[in-house]
Formats: sequence, C-alpha cells, structure tokens
Amino acid sequence: MALDLAKTTGGTIINADSAQVYRDLSVLTARPSREEDAQAPHRLFGHVDGADTGYSAARWAAEARAAIDDCVAAGSLPILVGGTGLYMRTLLEGIAPVPEIDPAVRAGVRALPVAAAHEALSREDPNAAARLNPADTTRVARALEVVRSTGRPLHQWQARKEGGVGDRIALSAVILLPDRQWLNARIDRRFGEMLDDGLDEAAALLAREDLPADAPIRRAIGVPEAAALLDGRMTRAEAEAAGALATRHYAKRQFTWFRHQPGPGWAAISDTAPDVRRSIIETLLRS
Repeated sequence: MALDLAKTTGGTIINADSAQVYRDLSVLTARPSREEDAQAPHRLFGHVDGADTGYSAARWAAEARAAIDDCVAAGSLPILVGGTGLYMRTLLEGIAPVPEIDPAVRAGVRALPVAAAHEALSREDPNAAARLNPADTTRVARALEVVRSTGRPLHQWQARKEGGVGDRIALSAVILLPDRQWLNARIDRRFGEMLDDGLDEAAALLAREDLPADAPIRRAIGVPEAAALLDGRMTRAEAEAAGALATRHYAKRQFTWFRHQPGPGWAAISDTAPDVRRSIIETLLRS
C-alpha cells in the first residue's frame, strides 16, 4: 500500500521498522524486494551494519527528520511505513535529552545478569525498578546505565523531550488492523517461507567474527530460531514453529500498542473493510 501511494503521488517511502534498518538481513526482516525498491524511492532500509550496537530510536528519528526534510525540499511526499511504534513516537514527540552513556559504565551494566541489574536498580533508581519488568533485560540495563552515567534517574530526563516534528508537519496516519485469525495463519505460512529463503543470510550474519554478543540484530525475530537450527539445537519443524510463535506474540504486542498509543486523528481501518487498499490511500490523501 505504501508503494501504491508512492507511485500515485510521486512520494518517497521511509522505513519505520527497527529490524529493516539492518543491511545484513533482507529476507528475514521482509525488506522491500529489488523489484519494489525500483518502483519508488526508498529511504532508511538496510543502511545500518549488523555489528552496530548503538543504533536506537533517537538515531532513527534524527535520520527520519533529515529524510522528511529532503523529501519536502524535493516536492516528494514522505511516506513512513512500519510497525515500530517507539520509532514513530520518538519522531513525533521527541526524546529525552539523555547525554551519551560512558562506555565503561555501559559495558559494566550490560555484563550484569538481569536479576543483578534489577537489584542494583532497586537501590539506585527505585522508581524505575518498580515500573519495569524485572526480566526486561534491555530496559533495566538502560535505566541503570543512565543513573550511573549521569547521576540522574531516567524519569527526570524523560520529563522533557526535544526534537519532535509533530508540531511542524501535517500528519495523516492510518493503522491497518488485520483479522487476527487470518494474520496468524499468514504468519505461520510466511515464516516457513522466510526460513527457506533466509537461512543463508542468517548463517552469514552469525558467522561474522565482529558481531558482538549483545548486537540487537541477534534478537530480530528469525535470527535466534535460525541459529538454533544451524547449530542443531532445533529441528526444522521446531525452528519454524518457534519463529511463527514469536511473530504472533510480537503482532499481539503491536495490536495492544497501537490500540493505546496513537495520537488524535489516527484512523484505524480493518483489512476486512470493502476496498481496504483504496480506502486507506484515500484517507491518507484527503488530509
């Protein structure tokens, strides 16, 4: 649908999916094909090296702001597409101006088991410890490294945000809500196809000697399952079932996020509605 809209308007498609930014994975992250890429300009797809551990919502938002400005200057409609809600929210609302984390502090925090990190967070930032799931490795580590590196808890930094574009652009937003039963069936079928075509790229990624153990790309859906299959820890059927289950869980979280987070004026359209493609494009173009 983004491609249809881009061809209709002469627009540029800007990626807002946190996995599709990585150069190393095309099939497993379902990036646009070469044929699709040739039909309209695409930005922020496959431009980040998989070994980069520092890519974040803040970096993406800065790049997206620049891409949007480039599109507007060139008279091309910026079309953001993707399901990473945190990326969208960061772009629109801005982000807390947390200073760069001291690398030594980050390394020390990331080396801690999550239970130890959460225990330390309970002493150093009780507010964050009470709010976060004790098993949430990424968020617990983030809160702990912030308070240790800056001397201020994360919630104090988050009280003020900078860099949002929501107040200077005319935003037209549509959320596509697929039928759950149809979606789950498609996920089950599609993950097997992706594993067929994407196992080689996963093997090449995992064979990289410079790929850090904590590289975010290792957690992309499909990579742990492909690694287990390649290592003989899972059969093909087990890897396919595990990947499909992880995808369904992620889709469920997306449904929940987009049900509660969007701003005013965001349209939600069921894909069971008549002429859903045309309806979405017309909704976007009316704004």
